[in-house]
Amino acid sequence: MAIKFQYNKTALQSLDKQLKIRLRALPTLQNKEAALRTEVKKAKTEAEKLDEKLEQKMKAYHKATDLWEEFDNSLVKVEDVELSVKKIAGVKTPILEEVKFEVDDFSVFNKPQWYLDGIDIVKQLAEIAIEREVFLRKMELLDYARKKTTQKVNLYEKVQIPGFEEAILKIKRFLEDEENLSKASQKIVKARLEQQQMEDSV
Repeated sequence: MAIKFQYNKTALQSLDKQLKIRLRALPTLQNKEAALRTEVKKAKTEAEKLDEKLEQKMKAYHKATDLWEEFDNSLVKVEDVELSVKKIAGVKTPILEEVKFEVDDFSVFNKPQWYLDGIDIVKQLAEIAIEREVFLRKMELLDYARKKTTQKVNLYEKVQIPGFEEAILKIKRFLEDEENLSKASQKIVKARLEQQQMEDSV
């Protein structure tokens, strides 16, 4: 990215100010990027743990497949999922507070004895699956913010800061050259005037 500037002191001051802003912001952005990277990893690990937990529970209940065929899955419905929000490195992320279930009425006398256990099992599985989804969403949000922050860090580090430094150097050199030329031309003018005065006085 070529930085547009003029060769004058106003432009020099403006570029210097912008450079200082970026140099001050860079460590904060780098820390934010590192924190987000850590949090993404944590959320991913938690989602993977919940994946394993869900798989293990499913395997454990898979042994009773014949019984599950008798079970009426429509009895249990997720009524509501209560979420709260927690800010992590400036990013709003979801936190699962509670999963509310609605259980349809059924006759305990007409259904097998294990039906109540079946309802609890379905609730557990649903809760694990929902919690996993929340962690995956959290991971997505944090990862998106991390990518944006990484882009900004790279923009500052690799493009803008070197660009501003180069532009400042060019302006300083130009102003020095201009000053030197001005001094040199003043000397020439002075020498000519002195020579003229000497010739006039002769």
